[in-house]
Amino acid sequence: MWGMKLPDIERWSPRVVVVRGQNPGPFTGPGTNTYLVGTGARPFLIDTGSGKPSYLPLLEQALRDEIGSDQPGDVLVTHVHADHIGGVADVLARFGPRRVSKMPWPGKDERFGLTLEPIRAGDVFRTDGATLRAVHTPGHAEDHICFYLEEERALFTGDVVLGAGTTVIPLDGGDMAHYLASLERMLELELERIYPGHGPYIPEPAAKIREYIEHRRARERQIVDAVRAGASTVERMVERIYVDTPRALWPAAGQSVLSHLHKLERERRALRSRDPAGEEHWQLS
Repeated sequence: MWGMKLPDIERWSPRVVVVRGQNPGPFTGPGTNTYLVGTGARPFLIDTGSGKPSYLPLLEQALRDEIGSDQPGDVLVTHVHADHIGGVADVLARFGPRRVSKMPWPGKDERFGLTLEPIRAGDVFRTDGATLRAVHTPGHAEDHICFYLEEERALFTGDVVLGAGTTVIPLDGGDMAHYLASLERMLELELERIYPGHGPYIPEPAAKIREYIEHRRARERQIVDAVRAGASTVERMVERIYVDTPRALWPAAGQSVLSHLHKLERERRALRSRDPAGEEHWQLS
């Protein structure tokens, strides 16, 4: 998604308007997708970007021109990463107090200084024209929630499935096995489209989810082949596997490789050790 350009505001359906968070970058693409969801004057706001000052005027413009309103309703947050929750405080300062809901992650939520209503898997949120059901999808983050829009059979996927590219599985709160299980769980939903946390919407959700699953399986095979060929450190594996990826993204790629290795270790298919200098090495078991 690096370098992708998309409009700041788009209407994607009669009840879904996307407003970009104005935080483009190598990991956010054209910026975080924030969503106004509903057909009434107080639509839900799903995610808020990272808190860029240029976001709020765009949110006000979308509310005025697309919704015919002067403020959003309650805020729903997919997960605690700053590019999704970081703008909540500014939204509250501009529009006044309102309910902000997310799945708790003790030790992570507190740094944003927000009063949060806890979301649990299966919780249902309703506003005019929209019914959203919370689906717990850990793997990218342990608190990650997707929201299933019943009226459209659509899923707001946060960072679990992106409009372009693939998702990083970070060391802090990420888990490759949980991520793959979340993707499999998403295949069980009746889906007609995906509204991702970054990039364009996805009109063929099942095909995209299967593509994501196969990508991870293929990456795991590449890692096994790299270790078998003598690449015993994460750095050597990244150099071997990500030859067509910009080097600036290699540190993030290394986190995903290590997440795959941790999964293989739990499956007793890989072993790690440290050399006298403390560097970590991997071998197949």
